[in-house]
Amino acid sequence: METEARQRGILRVYLGASPGVGKTFAMLDEGQRRASRGTDVVVGFVETHGRLHTAEQVADLEVIPRRRIDYRGTSYEEMDLPAILVRNPEVALVDELAHTNVTGTENEKRWQDIETLLDAGICVITTVNIQHLESLNDVVESITGIRQRETVPDKIVRQADAIELVDMSPQSLRRRMAHGNIYSADKIDAAMSQFFREGNLTALRELALLWLADRVDEGMDRYRDQHQIDSTWAARERLVVAVTGGPESEVLLRRAARIASRTGGGAWMALYVTRGDGLVQMDPARLHKLHAMTEDMGGSFHTVVGDDAATAILDFARAENATQIIIGASRRGRLSTLVNPGIGEIVIAESGDIDVHIVTHDQARRKKGNVRATPELGRRRRLLGYAVGILGPFVLSGLLLVTPDFHGLPTESLFFMGLVVATALIGGLRPAVVQALVSGFCLNFFFTPPTGKITIASGENAFALVLFVIVAIAVSSVVDLAARRTAQAEKASAEADALTVLSHNLLHAHDFPELLASACELFGMRGAAIIATGDHVRKAYGAPIAALADADVSVKIDDESRLALIGRPLPAADQRLLKAYAAHAAVIGERRRAAAESGERHALEEADRTRTALLAAVSHDLRSPLAAVKAAISSLRNTDIDWSPEDEEALLATVEESADRLDDLVANLLDMSRLQMGAVKAHVDEVEVEGVIRDAVSSLAGSERVVVDIDPAAALIAADAGLLERVVANLVANALSYAPENTSVRVDASVLAGRALIRVVDTGPGVPPAERDRLFEPFQRLGDVPRGEGVGLGLAVARGLTEAMGGTLSAEDTPGGGLTFVADLPLRTADGDAQ
Repeated sequence: METEARQRGILRVYLGASPGVGKTFAMLDEGQRRASRGTDVVVGFVETHGRLHTAEQVADLEVIPRRRIDYRGTSYEEMDLPAILVRNPEVALVDELAHTNVTGTENEKRWQDIETLLDAGICVITTVNIQHLESLNDVVESITGIRQRETVPDKIVRQADAIELVDMSPQSLRRRMAHGNIYSADKIDAAMSQFFREGNLTALRELALLWLADRVDEGMDRYRDQHQIDSTWAARERLVVAVTGGPESEVLLRRAARIASRTGGGAWMALYVTRGDGLVQMDPARLHKLHAMTEDMGGSFHTVVGDDAATAILDFARAENATQIIIGASRRGRLSTLVNPGIGEIVIAESGDIDVHIVTHDQARRKKGNVRATPELGRRRRLLGYAVGILGPFVLSGLLLVTPDFHGLPTESLFFMGLVVATALIGGLRPAVVQALVSGFCLNFFFTPPTGKITIASGENAFALVLFVIVAIAVSSVVDLAARRTAQAEKASAEADALTVLSHNLLHAHDFPELLASACELFGMRGAAIIATGDHVRKAYGAPIAALADADVSVKIDDESRLALIGRPLPAADQRLLKAYAAHAAVIGERRRAAAESGERHALEEADRTRTALLAAVSHDLRSPLAAVKAAISSLRNTDIDWSPEDEEALLATVEESADRLDDLVANLLDMSRLQMGAVKAHVDEVEVEGVIRDAVSSLAGSERVVVDIDPAAALIAADAGLLERVVANLVANALSYAPENTSVRVDASVLAGRALIRVVDTGPGVPPAERDRLFEPFQRLGDVPRGEGVGLGLAVARGLTEAMGGTLSAEDTPGGGLTFVADLPLRTADGDAQ
């Protein structure tokens, strides 16, 4: 009977801040303890780095022999994964989780090998340094100046069943280094002055501690979720500061940052609660400002939806395991607070074991700050509401008195109640209250016995009339509130749609016309403009706005410009959305300025790089031929030596060759400067390709190795003869430099898809695809440094001249090895027009 398959193995990781803290020693010590308890433990791979104490720790543990892999003439040792799987131990010790395997093994990375072992049911104990985690790679590089090439995805370590930190103070680690317990003696000084500086080690140690602390927090959160624990565990101080967007918000954020800094780096979060109906919202520009301020001070900004702000704050705090809540003092009056407890009072009453700080501010107890903006009805509707409220009951009474046999007092009361509701919908709450009082009088005077008198005979009828008035006022209040909320909801929906369009434009728009057109359409304006200081109109749309004074409404974009609209005055309720447009305009302006500055900076950097490279290259490449010329001429002029005709000819040839090199170098430098200044103008005409190619090749050393093959269909092309000759000469000269001496360089011309293709083909060493774009950059000499000829401008000049003629120049592999340059140029048609 086959044994039941094992479950997935358990992964234990020893995490260190840097090499030498003792991770491998701790791993082997754990293996020894498990082996002593009878566990089947093997050493899959351990790198002792020549450390005696680490090697001794292996002791009598079974070691799986490494396997040797030959790669590019070198023999490498790697972990033997198949052998471990066949051995099938309970626990395998595998060092260096982030190690990259040599080509020829089963997996590219060692962590993938470990995943294979875990899937096979084998438990693994491994080691890794904090600088090898993928998410911290850039941070570590900024600290140490060294980029780690071997990294491991964070999720692999995060998913470990156990992570143990192997810690050591920077001072102790440097002492270990000085005693030779980490690196050999010849490497100690360099290591201590570079990677193992005390500042580097301290920063790496803090990274390791913080990273592990976050993982511990995740584990604690999982445990609390699994066991449904809602109470706060104050293992680490966490603050939640509730902001409303009011003037006091900055005070609260600064207070939270100060409290967090005094708690040893506790985390703090700013929380804004938005209503579920979306009716009362913070100004987007204000929200962005508070968000940026929070992040600048080291906090995180969160937004939640909730109709009950106090409940939303408490729920968020408990979900984040917060230990403290910070709330601003109420802006409501004391009497209002006694009648209806505010957010602060509710949070304090229901916070439980979470501490609550009430922070005073300048806006506290100011009634003005608590007033909510509600949409106002127009003057015409209010007047109409009062007219209906006063005259409507008498008109209705007249109609009811005409038909007394068809209704009684209950029916008549319902008619008047309907009139109250209609008045509330037309004119709002106040006309409806007036109408309720007038309706009560009409019911009493015309329909309640004794009629025609204000007195009421029956106590029940008197109670009914009083109840009618109360209910009518209550109903009118509810109807008025519902109408106002409906208007608010419609307005909020329109604002949400507009903000959605704004956010989409922010991602895709790169200029102002679309923004101005959208603002005109949304607000029903005839024109919009961005006006700078001094009434200078930068951008405009629709009806012209000559000056800021002509605008019906304007809002500040930045210190130098405003967004102005003409058409009609905007109500105060629309100002918030208009500010969002202004904020969007500011972002577009900043984006344009940043792009312009980036372009200028790039141009300056490129010019500086060019000048630096030019000086470095010219200092060497001009000196060599000049020195050869000087030496040859000095030798010829030396009368103490009797030169033979052959020697004189050789010296003169040296002078001529060096002069040719100088001529080519100066020509390329001049061409490159002309290209960078945009001074190259191509005079495109019908050119005979074969003649141009042979003229270009004839002056080159080694021209006898060049084979020319021209397709008759490409005999005539549209090009500048002089520029094309320079292009071909530079390409062929480059190919002759790299092609083996016993091989030829082929230059051919053909036609493809209506374009002329001129190819220069060599069978040299070639260039990797990743390096080909660099071929055409100025001062790049890929592989030609040992020859010491040229400053690396030939190919850059060739591409620039080709593009000046309306063509392109690229590089591709030569079948069988080598590099092929392809110049793609226009082809003349039969009627003489270039395609």
